[in-house]
Amino acid sequence: MAHRSLGHRAPLLWLVLPYAMGLVAGRWLGGVAIIPCLLAAVFSGGIALLIAGRRFMLWAGALLIAVGLAGAASYTLHRARLPEWESLPPREAKLGLCVEHAFAAKYPNRTTGLAVVIRAEPHLQDLIGQKIYFSLHHATAEPAPLATAEMDTVGVLELLAENPPHDSFEGYLASAGMNFTLTRGNLLQATKAPTAFRQFCGRSADHFAELLSRGVAAKQPDLAGVLRAMLLGQRDELSTEQDRLFLQSGTMHLFAISGLHIGVIAVGLHALGSLLRIPRSIKFGLSLTLLWLYVQITGGSPSAVRAFCMVALIQASWQWRVPGNPLAALSAAALLVLLIDPLQLFSASFQLSYGIVAALLLLGLPLGEAWQARWPLFAQLPKATWRGWHHWLEKRWRMIIGTLAIGYAAILFSLIAGVDYFGLFTPGALIANLALIPIASFVILAGMGSLLCGLIGFTWGGVLCNHAAVITLWSMDEVIRALVAVPGVYHPAIFKAAWIGSTALTLLMASLLWGYASRWSPNRGGWWPPVVIVVLTLIFGVNFT
Repeated sequence: MAHRSLGHRAPLLWLVLPYAMGLVAGRWLGGVAIIPCLLAAVFSGGIALLIAGRRFMLWAGALLIAVGLAGAASYTLHRARLPEWESLPPREAKLGLCVEHAFAAKYPNRTTGLAVVIRAEPHLQDLIGQKIYFSLHHATAEPAPLATAEMDTVGVLELLAENPPHDSFEGYLASAGMNFTLTRGNLLQATKAPTAFRQFCGRSADHFAELLSRGVAAKQPDLAGVLRAMLLGQRDELSTEQDRLFLQSGTMHLFAISGLHIGVIAVGLHALGSLLRIPRSIKFGLSLTLLWLYVQITGGSPSAVRAFCMVALIQASWQWRVPGNPLAALSAAALLVLLIDPLQLFSASFQLSYGIVAALLLLGLPLGEAWQARWPLFAQLPKATWRGWHHWLEKRWRMIIGTLAIGYAAILFSLIAGVDYFGLFTPGALIANLALIPIASFVILAGMGSLLCGLIGFTWGGVLCNHAAVITLWSMDEVIRALVAVPGVYHPAIFKAAWIGSTALTLLMASLLWGYASRWSPNRGGWWPPVVIVVLTLIFGVNFT
């Protein structure tokens, strides 16, 4: 039986995969000679163009080599780490910074974030253009700087390790292209205000937080904080206990503005546009504009931008009625992101978001269709004789089977990634996510309703939406508390060697691509290779504590 989710073409994978492999090779080698590498890439790419369409193996090999070499050169260019920096001791430095991203303030007189060096003392001129992490004191009365603001600073300049552990904060900084940190210092003065758009985004974020607090913040401050965290990505709103519960249940992803949020809001905006009978082309442009503004107002996190790119590509294919599919959109979004910021490949956010979505598309959807074909409901009854309740039950059965298959695919990836990035083995995450993702989707829709009502001045509608969201969050909190109290739902765990996690994830993704390309044929392993990889990794590669 043919499955609708199989056989989709994604030609950009011919670029994404070798480019990613080139980035990995560049990191493993500690950088490459950029000019020779690019010349070799151009030469190999020229060969691929000359023989394109004639000798497939030679053409494909030349293309893969060219793109891989370009990836290795791109890593070296974007990491931009000079050998002479390795001997630099920590030192005091005065730097002019342009803020790229400001983190949520935990203390009223401290500001932290990511910036680009735009001015430096004469002996530090090679730092200009470098990305840097800063943590500085400022006057309590002064507001924390927003993105695009420029400032003069002084602090202790320290070199980051070239390849720190990827599950550490230093690993996060390195994956974002940082080589230095500037800490234990002061913000001397602001030299340039943020752009008008960034000021608008900052004011809008504060206004959104106020709208989501109306009617609920006084009586349920903790749940109101969870609502703001879920809709605005402000994880600092979560208490220490809430942070622990969501981490142990494997549901912390609900508080990163990512595919779930962007997808649910996109569906909500589309439905609202249809309800208001907005013309198709105007609805397309308006919904993408509002979605992009939401991404920017909530901080423009990489996961949100990636999800927006994928949604925009899918909606564009629908709008202009061109062939498209989720796998092709995922490939195009990944390539676009990696071309703009190649080092995102090494971030936990990139690997988790793209890895899980790829698992859903490559394994979850085909497996769900296979299960539905194998265990149909009312198989012995001709469909022409079905009554209304037959159709109702059959539709619900297909939904349950499909949801279980998607959850199964997600948990296969998450079991390895959870140990690798969070030091937790969370078999209960499957149950938690099957129960909580629909609940979280309702909360996101209620929060979107609150924001829309607040923006048009319908105060009581916004308060009603906030109450609906908070009541739902209360039930969600109770489910999580009950779940994490069950023995065996989560275990602290670490890999026996640092390389095991990344190797296992690479093999798992390769098995998913192989299975999809072979249509999960029993003659080529069927559905079992991903399971075997995960089970063997957990048995032989993990220490459970």
